[in-house]
Amino acid sequence: MPDTRSHRFGDSHYIQTKDGRKLHYMEKGAGKLTVVFESGMGSSRCAWGLVQPLVCEHTRAVVYDRAGIGRSEPDREPRTLTRMADDLIFLLNRLGTGPFVLVGHSWGGPIIRMAASMNPARIRGIVLVDQTDEHCGLYFEESSVKHYARMNKLIPMLARVGLYRLMGSKPGKALPADVYKEHYREDFTLRAARTMVAEGTPFLEDLRTLRERPLKLADIEVSVISGTHVSRMERKFRPALHEAHRQTAAALAAGRLVEAPNSGHMVMYTEPRLIVDEIIRMID
Repeated sequence: MPDTRSHRFGDSHYIQTKDGRKLHYMEKGAGKLTVVFESGMGSSRCAWGLVQPLVCEHTRAVVYDRAGIGRSEPDREPRTLTRMADDLIFLLNRLGTGPFVLVGHSWGGPIIRMAASMNPARIRGIVLVDQTDEHCGLYFEESSVKHYARMNKLIPMLARVGLYRLMGSKPGKALPADVYKEHYREDFTLRAARTMVAEGTPFLEDLRTLRERPLKLADIEVSVISGTHVSRMERKFRPALHEAHRQTAAALAAGRLVEAPNSGHMVMYTEPRLIVDEIIRMID
């Protein structure tokens, strides 16, 4: 007999972009307000396995796969920040008129900020989860530039021999078993690795542009969640990124800094309830 149990993320759907690409999303819950989750660089909908199922108890909650990730078809065009924001806007248009709360982790933070800046009237709020932040000067140091260039060459090689999955899937073990199974199967393929590189190639140039020409978010309420737990590997980077998050929150008309004391970068794995509480606060 077929398995009739509903998926943790809800119903699965595909939409087709104007240039013919299929984008995959899943939705669950109901309400006048819709929460849409944007994952970090190279990550699928699975990143939100501990967060979206709690949010959908309060309102409609949507997770999706960017082009070339998870179950979405790849994009032949460069995966610039503008290109990814356009895909998100296309999804929002299909989901309705809003209002929306946008939640973005890591590089997903700039993506949702750019999408919100294009049509702020329908955005109720933004939750930035340890976002990649243009105020952090360490991204632009020569050593960082060389590091990202090396990783763009290395990641596909690691995927071919299975090491990309072996190393990259470990943090996701915090996810529910059913979501982790999909995460392990879909997020570390050679195609996923190539998408990671496609997103990472224009990354620094786009980040510089954000620093030189800040996005305008009007009076949208923004929660900037910043992981403050400093591991040995992040002794230099973590304090610098937290200071950048503080600057971002202070510069916004309705910005709010929220510290995640038990988390580094992967707040949605280590303190998911903190993210959920910020979303519910905006819904209420």
